[in-house]
Amino acid sequence: MLAYMTAKDAAEKWNISRRRVNTLCQENRIPNVAMLGNMWIIPIEAVKPIDGRTTRYDKKNPAKPFIKWAGGKGQLLPTIRKMYPPKMGTEIHKYCEPMVGAGAVLFDVLNTYEMDEVYICDTNTELMNVFSVVRDNPLKMIKLLSEYEKKHLHLEGDSRKEFYYQQREMFNTEIQKPTKRNSVLRAALFIYLNKTCFNGLYRVNRKGLFNVPMGSYKNPTICDAENIKKTSELLQGVTILTGDYECVKDYVDENTFVYFDPPYRPLNKTSEFTSYTADDFNDDDQIRLSEFIKSLNEPRIMLSNSDPHNVDETDNFFDDLYEGMNINRVSAIRAINSKGKGRGKINELLITNY
Repeated sequence: MLAYMTAKDAAEKWNISRRRVNTLCQENRIPNVAMLGNMWIIPIEAVKPIDGRTTRYDKKNPAKPFIKWAGGKGQLLPTIRKMYPPKMGTEIHKYCEPMVGAGAVLFDVLNTYEMDEVYICDTNTELMNVFSVVRDNPLKMIKLLSEYEKKHLHLEGDSRKEFYYQQREMFNTEIQKPTKRNSVLRAALFIYLNKTCFNGLYRVNRKGLFNVPMGSYKNPTICDAENIKKTSELLQGVTILTGDYECVKDYVDENTFVYFDPPYRPLNKTSEFTSYTADDFNDDDQIRLSEFIKSLNEPRIMLSNSDPHNVDETDNFFDDLYEGMNINRVSAIRAINSKGKGRGKINELLITNY
């Protein structure tokens, strides 16, 4: 009769995370595993499977976000990485990103650390559907995206524009009746539109319908199959939630690193962006977010936002809101107005409680 150990025991024995052990069980990489209630049990004699993953620690070609996103953290990532909390991956073995967007920080964490539990969330239902499909059905989505890419690049001028608006109309039709059956189609259309629309924006009207015009890209990469496969692998075992950031409260504790990247407070009227969802994020929402952060059960917190001092040295909105926390002003290249000459180095805020 076989003797068994828990996933926690196996994680300690093999020096990997519990999340990784669970993934190995789900992928049938460990012989004779079994379920006891909702918990995996593993034969004590089981040998740690050879790690066939190609993504983790691939310094030359790490997994990266599969979409563009306004305010994405790609160019600020080296600075953010230096400010991760101490003991990431050891004492800090849970990661949570409640306003995930494209997930630049998420994928950097997953590329680098073995975390036991990972939770992501966003109010954008269609965005979270894309994450779920990339995790669960990458090959089906790659097939559809390849077809869109072939058709889009084959067409020129008005024909290409007509094809774009046909897909936009189809997307808006499908998102009004979201089901599991059309989830892959919606996700593929989301990525197609994201890669071909103006500036990669995701903007909706008050009815929640996508309304961004076509961009002017000549040869956009619409289907990056290799990266989709890499991100799919990293997302295995990640809990994907849809809703307001408060939905993560029950998952956060003192062993969790939580990164908040809310819509930035506009520096001026011309830099204001309308909107990722049908709702805006105003100063009252910024205040509510700060109150929620202070209510959490002692996790390590990092928050990004704009620095009002770029345009008004007396505007201490965030300094007052997060008094007592560490307010770091870091250099970033952004546009502070709608004209090209408004682009340049400005400060952004990285606020931490550690």
